[in-house]
Amino acid sequence: MKLYILEDEIRIMQHILQIVQKFGYLQVVGYAGEVAKAASEIPALKPDIILADIRLKDGDSFHLFEEIGIEDFQVIFLTAYDQYAIQALNLGAFGYLLKPIDETALGEVLDRCFYHREQECFDRQQLEIARNHYLAQGVGGIKRIALKSLEYIEIVEIEDIMYCKSDKGYTTFYLKNNREILVSKGLKEYESMLTLLGFLRCHQSYLINFQCVKKYYREGFLQMQNDEKIPVSNRKREEVLKYLQNIS
Repeated sequence: MKLYILEDEIRIMQHILQIVQKFGYLQVVGYAGEVAKAASEIPALKPDIILADIRLKDGDSFHLFEEIGIEDFQVIFLTAYDQYAIQALNLGAFGYLLKPIDETALGEVLDRCFYHREQECFDRQQLEIARNHYLAQGVGGIKRIALKSLEYIEIVEIEDIMYCKSDKGYTTFYLKNNREILVSKGLKEYESMLTLLGFLRCHQSYLINFQCVKKYYREGFLQMQNDEKIPVSNRKREEVLKYLQNIS
């Protein structure tokens, strides 16, 4: 797993490097003491894990991650101040450690990151195996899905769903007739079934119907039939291109 470190105190940086070199599954691909440098290096290096101080000399890393997003990697924030914990969690941080950095605590959260990433890879592989198997068995015969809103259960044709968007444990289904249906379940509840039917999780927050894609822009987003632009995470771009090559 590739690791990037954002820390502007040399002594702490050296301490972190001494700790992480003990983990055989980690490869340090870069480090910086400035937000500006990290902003240019992180998208290019594509790390799996980022250890990031919050307050740096040229800004704070919260603003950095709000700009570049964190769906493509796991962020562990390092800080001498405990008042940022809620903000870090709201941003989607994987971990939050107070300075001085405790070696045992850092090791534990790095191990959790590793096993979490391994599980994600395994889940994707299993999903692809299931997709291929069920498509061969005729799962394409499934035509409709039941969506449970707060007021009623609506039966929707699968082909009428353009994309789904996740937000704080809820999922909004966007339909071809410009209707929206909000359900009180997370996107993962529908991902397994819809992936078997030609949908793809192109981003942490989006599951799209490839039959409703009009264009793919190489900057990293899809344009749907309703002209909505859907972001594609860096890790999903290769998979999106494979899907596009197989469209008939």
